[in-house]
Amino acid sequence: MLDIETDKTDTKSFEMGGKCPFGGDRIGGALGTPPALSDWYPNRLKVEQLHSNGPQANPLGDDFDYAAAFNAIDYAALKQDIKTFLTSSVAWWPSDYGNYGPQMVRMAWHAAGTYRIADGRGGAGEALQRFAPINSWWDNGNTDKSRRLIWPIKQKYGSALSWGDLMVLTGNCALEIMGFPTYGFAGGRHDAWEADTSTYWGPEVWDPSAAPSSDSMVTRDKRWRGTNGDADYDLENPLAATHQALIYVNPEGPYANGDPMGSARDIRIAFTRMAMNDEETVALIAGGHAFGKSHGMVSADQVGPPPEIAPIEAMGMGWQNPEGTGFAEYTMTNGIEGSWTPNPTQWDNSYLENLFKFQWVQTKSPAGALQWTPSDPDAPKTPDAHVPGQMNPLMMMTSDIALTVDPAYRAVCEKFLGDFEAFTQAFSKAWYKLTHRDMGPRERYLGPEKRNENDLAWQDPIPPRDHDLIGSADIATLKQAILASGVSTSDLVFTAFSAAATYRNSDKRGGANGARLALAPQKDWAVNQRTVPVIAALRGVMADFNGKQAGDVKVALADLIVLGGCAAVEKAAADAGIQVDVPFTPGRRDTTQELTDIEMFTWLKPVVDGFRNYVDPQYGQVAPEVSPEAMFLDKAQLLALTAPEWVALVGGLRVLGGNHDGSANGTFTDRVGVLSNDFFTVLTSMEFEWKKADDKGMTFTLDDRETGTPRFHATRCDLVFGANSQLRAVAEVYAGDDGHARFVRDFVKVWDKVMMLDRYDV
Repeated sequence: MLDIETDKTDTKSFEMGGKCPFGGDRIGGALGTPPALSDWYPNRLKVEQLHSNGPQANPLGDDFDYAAAFNAIDYAALKQDIKTFLTSSVAWWPSDYGNYGPQMVRMAWHAAGTYRIADGRGGAGEALQRFAPINSWWDNGNTDKSRRLIWPIKQKYGSALSWGDLMVLTGNCALEIMGFPTYGFAGGRHDAWEADTSTYWGPEVWDPSAAPSSDSMVTRDKRWRGTNGDADYDLENPLAATHQALIYVNPEGPYANGDPMGSARDIRIAFTRMAMNDEETVALIAGGHAFGKSHGMVSADQVGPPPEIAPIEAMGMGWQNPEGTGFAEYTMTNGIEGSWTPNPTQWDNSYLENLFKFQWVQTKSPAGALQWTPSDPDAPKTPDAHVPGQMNPLMMMTSDIALTVDPAYRAVCEKFLGDFEAFTQAFSKAWYKLTHRDMGPRERYLGPEKRNENDLAWQDPIPPRDHDLIGSADIATLKQAILASGVSTSDLVFTAFSAAATYRNSDKRGGANGARLALAPQKDWAVNQRTVPVIAALRGVMADFNGKQAGDVKVALADLIVLGGCAAVEKAAADAGIQVDVPFTPGRRDTTQELTDIEMFTWLKPVVDGFRNYVDPQYGQVAPEVSPEAMFLDKAQLLALTAPEWVALVGGLRVLGGNHDGSANGTFTDRVGVLSNDFFTVLTSMEFEWKKADDKGMTFTLDDRETGTPRFHATRCDLVFGANSQLRAVAEVYAGDDGHARFVRDFVKVWDKVMMLDRYDV
């Protein structure tokens, strides 16, 4: 290291323009400066994304017990701190109407509103609103100010209160101080510690060199098929938002054209993808717009860049507004200006009353955005949020007028108009669903206000256990009975994995608990047909065991499915010459068909499941630009796997005969059902040559290089473990002469991890 105090000669040489001693007098880049790997090879499989937000990024450490820390908070005092803040005001960002409530409702709503049912990603669970790209979306304008406003509360409670929990709880408290009875609140959200670089938010790309206006950021030109109103109008999966950089829909209409009916179509598509029905949709829109105002006093092209590319001196705050004070009566957010109601900080039914009482005509905001105002000059007015004594016309957005022209939405509105109590209850429950949808089962919920009812279908309820658990002797007896049932090792492994494979770490749905593999819709999926006779056989084992018990000990089908897989893995390892004890934790419970929402579970149906070598027959038509191995990586991430875990799990499933159709693709062994490392030794061998078996390159043969004789068959979801350099590096470890025992150990470990992914009860 250069010592500036003592090395006077070298320092002087730099000052006089001398060259650096190691050559070169210019610095062209640093860590992460493009072009980098993904710039050179944009279509490469980004396996490293499995390790994002890893333990190295977490300053709290793996041993931090958030549940214990949260439960130790004085919850009543916390809520009082939040409510005291909400009715205050600070000079650098004054509150509208002297109440931060509406602003905080928006923050919480937009944090939770990124959730989508197709892959379970998004939501408030990791507080990703703090990071790019979400923190810099056009629709999240000035949410950076909201988070800075509640920083003193976060600072006070520290690591015992996650940002995710604080943001949602602040939204709840905001509703409560404005007279709205919330349904409940559950803590338990664990913050992310870095930006989400892997979630697909849509194909449109914003040019950072362009001004951060709605025209440049809010785009929709690539995610839709057809035009709004066409019979084949469709939003691509897994997206829910109708535009890039928006949470839901464009409030000015699909193409900012002020078309209410077109807006209604977009609303229904977006909110359905958010797992909301028509009544919940109306309740959320009408309930949310009962509070606060929209801001559009300054032209969008006058506002500064979003937080992620703001100047360093802005300290992470974006959208700097040069007009006037830049805030209060000069605030600019989405460009629409005004309030929906005469009393924007009080829960009442005036939003719906005014929406249906008056005729609304199009006008423009000071920023030039399209909005609506009553045609009746005697319509109620709303007080200005900052100028004392000033009264302004009411405002509606095109997305509000949409509720009056769509017949189904209008019917819900009319119901709520006639029954304010029903509206209140519907919004209360819909808000609870919105802010908790991505948290998974109720076992994850924390705090005194969590709801314990078993009637919320979106929580995928499982009835409480009504019997005693099986013990070690029972487990041994059941293993013997399962292996003696005539079901093959391969079928037992396949069935157990199929039960667990629906799990999504994104919204914590799916998994083996509940035994939903035996219920519709899962039992009817093509990928699961191999499990049907196995379930029938296991039901027989269960009936025989439970029928012989004199006490309250019983085994649930969900436990028996997993136990069958564990017994089969132990046998397969023993047949390979290695004795292992596969962990098994009893306590799973069986649910019922009545407690299973078929529509919501249909979203868990795989299009590609590389673990079971399944590709939907229509896949090439619905995803012509997304390779099966890319969807395989997506699935591995949803199962919370690391790259080594992914490799080990697939290598074991292949030699154990884990393909959905029982085919030989990727088995690479003559000893199917034996937990060998044959998959890896064949995969990495240069004695063979891989050749396409079809024109599209979806299937392949492995031919002997000397004779040309086909030896094995494979799919892209097999070859990727030898073709991708990162996956191959792991496969080579297991293919080594010393790799077999290591592979068996690692396979058992990841097997247990997958079987336990949904066990938040332990």
